[in-house]
Amino acid sequence: MLKSLLAAAFLFTTFTSAYAEDAKMVRTLSLSGHGEVRAVPDLAVVNMGVLTSSETADAALDANNNAMTNLMAVLQAAKIEPKDISTSNFSVNPRYDYGQNNGQPPKVTGYDVSNTVTVLVHELTMIGELLDKSVASGSNQINGISFSLANPEAAMDAARKVAVNDAKRKADLYAMAAAVTLGNVISVSEGALYQPPQPMMMQAKMSASDGAAVPISQGEHVIAIDVNMVWEIK
Repeated sequence: MLKSLLAAAFLFTTFTSAYAEDAKMVRTLSLSGHGEVRAVPDLAVVNMGVLTSSETADAALDANNNAMTNLMAVLQAAKIEPKDISTSNFSVNPRYDYGQNNGQPPKVTGYDVSNTVTVLVHELTMIGELLDKSVASGSNQINGISFSLANPEAAMDAARKVAVNDAKRKADLYAMAAAVTLGNVISVSEGALYQPPQPMMMQAKMSASDGAAVPISQGEHVIAIDVNMVWEIK
């Protein structure tokens, strides 16, 4: 009986000591770092197409197909590869007259056909001329241009290094101010990639009669990354 009690007491003491050791709070320092790099874009994404209208759907579609064929010819002449051209929208919609109808359903007065494509342009120096020729070929929908990097991995890795160094700088500062010593890094996590909108200048006329290319400015592409780091402190 005595031996059993002694054994139970020993096990209880061992368990209590282990639990107390595990429950000992580890002091940590948690900080975030911000990394940002800038690079000149080497890729443009252009959304363009044709909107046609006619009294019948067939006539509107025929006109649209002809204009889109001309637009595709311009893109082909500019050596845009087929893999860099994708249809982004195609629609056929009736136009209604909601005027004085005396309670009758609205009357269909015609049809609108819209066909737009998203084009990746790798040679940025040709964008102004490409837009001019596209408009001249019949494109009356240029919905926007955005700029980015064709291969952003190197810039992203550079931003990560800047973010980690920023977090380490802050950690060293806080450790010195608090009179503590930094230990091992306990965890590192990455926040969301942030790419601010790129500046764009577009002064396009819906005709190229003056022969001047549309002025385009791609600006700089910004890639920013945040990291969260946790250190043990002593």
